[in-house]
Amino acid sequence: RMLQESVDALIDNGRRGRAITGTNKRPLKSLSDMIKGKQGRFRQNLLGKRVDYSGRSVIVVGPTLKLHQCGLPKKMALELFKPFVFSLLQRKGLATTIKMAKKMVEREEAEVWDCLEECIKEHPVMLNRAPTLHRLGIQAFEPLLIEGKAINLHPLVCTAFNADFDGDQMAVHVPLSLEAQLEARVLMMASNNILSPASGDPIIVPSQDVVLGLYWMSRERINAQGEGLIFSDVSEARRAYDNNEAHLHARIKVRLRDFEENGDEVFRLTETTIGRALLSEVLPDGIPFSVINKTLTKKEVSRVINYVYRKAGTKDTVVFADQLMYTGFRMSTKAGISFCLDDIIIPDEKKALLEAAEGKVKEIDDEYSAGLTTQGERYNRVVDIWSRANDDISKAMMARIGTEPVVNKEGKEVRQPSFNSVFMMADSGARGSAAQIRQLAGMRGLMAKPDGSIIETPITANFREGLDVLQYFISTHGARKGLADTALKTANSGYLTRRLVDVAQDVVVTADDCGTDQGLLMMPIVEGGDVLEPLRDRVLGRVVLRDICKPGTDEVIIESGVLLDEQAVEALETNSVDEVWVRSPITCELPFGICAKCYGRDLARGHRVNIGEAAGVIAAQSIGEPGTQLTMRTFHVGGAASRAASAEGVDARAAGTVRVHNLKTVTNKDNLLVAVSRSGEVGVIDPNGRERERYKIPYGATILVRDGDEVTAGQKLAKWDPHTHPIVSEIAGFVKFEDFNEGVTVTRESDALTGVTTLVITDPKGRGSSAKDLRPMIRLVDVEGDQLSFPGTDIPAAYALPPKAVIIVEDGDEVTMGSFIARIPQEASKSRDITGGLPRVADLFEARKPKEPAVLAEATGTIKFGTATKGKQRVKIVQADGEEVEILVPKWIDIRVFEGESVERGEQISDGEPSPHDILRLKGVTDLANYLVKEIQDVYRLQGVRINDKHIETIIRQMLRKVEIGEPGDTRFLQGEQVEVFQVLAENKKVQATGGRAARYQRQLLGITKASLSTESFISAASFQETTRVL
Repeated sequence: RMLQESVDALIDNGRRGRAITGTNKRPLKSLSDMIKGKQGRFRQNLLGKRVDYSGRSVIVVGPTLKLHQCGLPKKMALELFKPFVFSLLQRKGLATTIKMAKKMVEREEAEVWDCLEECIKEHPVMLNRAPTLHRLGIQAFEPLLIEGKAINLHPLVCTAFNADFDGDQMAVHVPLSLEAQLEARVLMMASNNILSPASGDPIIVPSQDVVLGLYWMSRERINAQGEGLIFSDVSEARRAYDNNEAHLHARIKVRLRDFEENGDEVFRLTETTIGRALLSEVLPDGIPFSVINKTLTKKEVSRVINYVYRKAGTKDTVVFADQLMYTGFRMSTKAGISFCLDDIIIPDEKKALLEAAEGKVKEIDDEYSAGLTTQGERYNRVVDIWSRANDDISKAMMARIGTEPVVNKEGKEVRQPSFNSVFMMADSGARGSAAQIRQLAGMRGLMAKPDGSIIETPITANFREGLDVLQYFISTHGARKGLADTALKTANSGYLTRRLVDVAQDVVVTADDCGTDQGLLMMPIVEGGDVLEPLRDRVLGRVVLRDICKPGTDEVIIESGVLLDEQAVEALETNSVDEVWVRSPITCELPFGICAKCYGRDLARGHRVNIGEAAGVIAAQSIGEPGTQLTMRTFHVGGAASRAASAEGVDARAAGTVRVHNLKTVTNKDNLLVAVSRSGEVGVIDPNGRERERYKIPYGATILVRDGDEVTAGQKLAKWDPHTHPIVSEIAGFVKFEDFNEGVTVTRESDALTGVTTLVITDPKGRGSSAKDLRPMIRLVDVEGDQLSFPGTDIPAAYALPPKAVIIVEDGDEVTMGSFIARIPQEASKSRDITGGLPRVADLFEARKPKEPAVLAEATGTIKFGTATKGKQRVKIVQADGEEVEILVPKWIDIRVFEGESVERGEQISDGEPSPHDILRLKGVTDLANYLVKEIQDVYRLQGVRINDKHIETIIRQMLRKVEIGEPGDTRFLQGEQVEVFQVLAENKKVQATGGRAARYQRQLLGITKASLSTESFISAASFQETTRVL
């Protein structure tokens, strides 16, 4: 036995029993300890090693560098390039032996420095900043020798490295072989990496000072000195500016060189400002002046760089970006924008708005103490009032700080955007945001407790007025939460990236075309009145699957198989196309890797993807890299609760025609429609036939328009009570109570103020055992007392009532169609912090079942309730052919559908998050893909991070690799076995060719960890996680 234990300890110490310790009371390191974990053989020595010819130092800003350069300290360079210097000294005959050369280098003689200069010429070095979260964390530069001991870094590449100059350090590596130098120059040079591989937007964009300088330069000011002057060319305008004859912001006319859309050169008199005219000198040839003839915010500058890149190519873009940077730094230095206490202006309306809100809150408190509302309702409404007040105050504040009145030449008073420093910093996108100015000059607003619930007393003061002790204490709540979050989530995010890389590492572009006819249907993402993502952004860089026709005709605009570039998506816009079928990595049919057509454009290069590109790793990095930023962005607002006041209805934003999407309604006695479906939506279509807005309509909402109505901007489309959920009667009849035992299943609650009594359903958990199975219902009967049934079915009209429901009608009352018979109070909502974010993304990628998954309808049909068994309620769905499908649902789950409602397969019939496995089973792969992509993008969009859909799709492809065999047929598989999709397809093809029966299978959804542990290669799995178990 002792021998067995010793052998056990040698192989895996501490797996069973106590670990055997050495002399120092530490467990001995066993063989399996040597290979597993971060310090084990796999991760320490095989997946990552240390290299020589490298050094590290602190970085400082190098504003005079060109984009492809970096400053390298002489001492460091000499050490890094020592062997090169030795051989050069020998070749030049300055040293006879290596030993002598070594002595010369140690003495640092003058010739040594000359040799070093020569060695370094045209020899790129690679700079890396840890943590390297995506491939732009390592880039190549040409070194310039500098005095001093710090590396100089070009300011524009800071975004890519996520570097700042508060003491960050970077490592330098020297590529030695000729091939390595070539790769560094062609693939990794900073000037070749202008676009981000995650979104295809430029990543070389100015930020902070540069943006502020360009913004200042391109603003216009009414009545500036020199307004209305006319110049013959830009250099004349420059002279006027240099001699203080004209101000930078003056509106002038100048004859300048411009380009038509087709690239023809023209000279024309253009109305602009001095600053913009000066800026036109740095524009590359072929770019129209109109591109920069506007106020340049950070967004605009990014758009300009993108435009220049697509139009003029890489080289011009690099030169242009550098020139922009130099100009921006120079101008922001000259502008000298900074702010003092008096620049933070508190709006005069604040006091009145606060008093009004306090008055409303007092009313609600009075109602509550009189017993009119529940504690939850009161809390909800108070939080609502305060978030509204906060919005109103910040609107007033932005109006006050953002515009200023001026008297123009004609003597009229007009308002122009103000030159307040605080406003300019936020407006230009250089630093700060409206939310931060709101805390300086508006009110700090509601704070969240560490558990995410909102503290209902807001901080009414701002930082300009100063917080009192209590307010300060409340605000520390949020601050500490933010700091704790940051510390914990950095690790989580790194781990998520690691799992993503591991699951997707074998997705490589291996062929040109797989010939599939499958794909995804892309539509613009419209939520509420906003188009969150227009169609053009979603399909840009994708390959068309089916011919795109002009809406309503058979005229083909774009044929299938075309890669959609900027021009093509313009054509979609002009023809107002609503939906496009595109190829997607999810539906690619290659057994290994994916094909270039399904992937589409290589986002970092802007052309079709090359064969051999590691699409999977790029996808993983693109999703993982912002993860760390999301987590670090929590505490900027100081935990200020970001909770939109819940809507009470929807208004049309713009004029148009109403279009209704799967909405079921009944008409009430006022001849208005009342919604009796849950997934209904109302959209508004503009005159071109494009949907501009789309609103979800909750059950019980009153809809004030009909399908096809013309509406004007601001017209109300629907209204509802956000705090309660009604039960609507779909037919007219008389109320008959069932299982209503006062004091058992219902209680009468009377109102002290009005004396009105209402019936409230009690919670079955609190009832005695005898009353457990009683189900209070409201039946609808006719005058004779006979049971009525839902129109078109023979299902009796009865409404089961959930706990806490408040009954509005009395026994025997007559109800009309569309009237409310009960209402269910809604619970308080938690604030959406990114805390929902990172764990949410991880949950989606791990395909975890939600804690309380929503029940989905298993088939299409009509709902019917069966008899309840112990702890479970039976929901039956009667299909069109009369067959019944039965779902058993636990009692505590609130079923949202009523008897007689018709449902679609896969529709939600209870509250909660749907489980992705259910979506896959009931609705198929494309619906699942759309759901996952949308949910993941929502989290990132909340933080303003852009990631291209195809990266998420690439990961989802890996999650859907396996299938479960249902019926093996004549294949070699076993029932219930998990096999790769492509193996099954290949085997089925083989069997069917000889006339055998094919295997039937069910697609499986695996979480990323599970998917990467179930790869074909065991070494790949072992190097990832659970090493010993895998081996």
